[in-house]
Formats: sequence, C-alpha cells, structure tokens
Amino acid sequence: MKLSSIDCVKGELFKKDHLLLQFTGLKDKHEEEIYEMDIVLVRSERFVVMWDDKSNGWFLRDVEKQEKIQQFEKEVAEKTIRLCSYFESDQSK
Repeated sequence: MKLSSIDCVKGELFKKDHLLLQFTGLKDKHEEEIYEMDIVLVRSERFVVMWDDKSNGWFLRDVEKQEKIQQFEKEVAEKTIRLCSYFESDQSK
C-alpha cells in the first residue's frame, strides 16, 4: 500500500476498511518480521505481541490467560517463532 493512500489525523494513521499494525522492529528466529498483534510461539506457549503505554515498549500477552507476561525485546524475539496475525487466528473470533 502506498503511504500516500493512508490518512493522518492528529498524528493517528488510518485507512478506511483497513487495520494498520505497527512493525516492532524485531524479527523471530527465522528472520520473519514481527508486528503488533502477531501471535508468536515461545517454547510451547503462544503469546500476542502488544504495545504497553505505561512502559513505552512491546510486551507479550498470554493468549489463553490474557495476562501481560513480559517485555518483548530483541533477545526474546530471536527465540520466538511468528505463527500468524491475531486477526488471522481462531482467537479473534
């Protein structure tokens, strides 16, 4: 999508009928880019990548328990496997 096709109002980006997700700047152990609301596998557990305004950083939320687990930084990302976007999963239904 061309950047010029995305609207900006008061610093917020949006595109009608689209959901814009932020790139975390991190990649998983297979060099896959990880975005906000991606589901990643850490060992045998699934987590959703989310932004935390309080700590001003990325964190992992447990898919099953819906609890914030830990900060999501490069060292953790390199040990994960990106599975899919939350919105492509059964979790979003």
